[in-house]
Amino acid sequence: MQSNRLTAAHYTDASIFEKERDEIFSRCWYFAGLEEDLTEPNSYLTVQAGNNNIVVVCDEHKELRAFHNICRHRGMQIVEGQGKITTNRLTCPYHDWTYNWQGELKSLPKQKREFDGLNKACLSLKAAQVGIWRGMLWVHPNVDVDPVEHYFSAMNYHLAPYDVSELIESKDDIVDIEVKANWKLVVENYIDHYHLAQLHSGTLPMYDHQHAEFGFAGDHFYFWQPLKADYQENLLNNSYLPLIMDMDDERLGAYVPMLFPCLGLAENESSWSIFQVIPMEVDRTRVIIRTKVKDASSFEFIKQASKSSAYWQAKQKPKSSDYNKNHALGSADFMQEDVYVCEQMQKNLKSTYFEFGPSAQHGESSVRGFQERVLQWLQIKD
Repeated sequence: MQSNRLTAAHYTDASIFEKERDEIFSRCWYFAGLEEDLTEPNSYLTVQAGNNNIVVVCDEHKELRAFHNICRHRGMQIVEGQGKITTNRLTCPYHDWTYNWQGELKSLPKQKREFDGLNKACLSLKAAQVGIWRGMLWVHPNVDVDPVEHYFSAMNYHLAPYDVSELIESKDDIVDIEVKANWKLVVENYIDHYHLAQLHSGTLPMYDHQHAEFGFAGDHFYFWQPLKADYQENLLNNSYLPLIMDMDDERLGAYVPMLFPCLGLAENESSWSIFQVIPMEVDRTRVIIRTKVKDASSFEFIKQASKSSAYWQAKQKPKSSDYNKNHALGSADFMQEDVYVCEQMQKNLKSTYFEFGPSAQHGESSVRGFQERVLQWLQIKD
């Protein structure tokens, strides 16, 4: 009988969470944003990748560079968030040490005589690596690792057959929520095939869960499932959004990978989304969802929503009629359903009566595979 690879402590012990920050998030390629987040000359954005705060700059020639966002004087964070700097300089707010877009130390404050004889060439910002893959910005704290394309190369055969760069972001559909659960529970729920036909029996009626195909390509999880016949037969009317995938493609369906350790993609017939899982504390996770759709007129979206309303009204239902619509299980919203179960599981993990039951041989093989990879990165033998 298959069993869970992790113990309850892996989801509740703060010291294990800190080790994950050290050994996983601080050592791998980390999602920093969408490519279009950083296209303006003299702009920047920052990302916290494990223990590493990294700044990515777009210089006056629109060339991207990445540096550790740490002043070489006392270690102060130089900039925060994202923005644009017209001076072409990054200036530490603590003592006004200033760096150019190449990361070189260029000037000191007026009291620079305090540092007579200083070799500024040795005090450039420490470089990090930045890369673009599938319309996304990725950073790595180490400049000596293989480029991001290599890290994801095995996944190129498991992604939706369209060009993400042709899509536009739907700014009104950005989701930013906090889940009171460990980040691994959120990831495991995302890749768990077993729960789709149960928890989401009424909220994901358009996909054929029974014929899903999934597994691992290196550390990354891939997943594909076809459309249900009744949905596909009248797809031009049933789809809630204008289509972005070829209706005649034999692999028409939903591609839902999880890029290790915690960046999900949802690539389907009418939208492309990132599902960013951000570990905050051992029992607190931030989730950001950003979605891209077809570059079409507002009228086309309104028309499509009107055509598809009959299908969705008939098909989309809450998990149970025993709950009112204000409860997650009565909401007819699959995201609310997922958040609810993750938070309830997290609560029970600290009970002295808690124990993991048997793991579904096929439906939860993805969860066990992910757990094994976490243990490998932590260098803990199963």
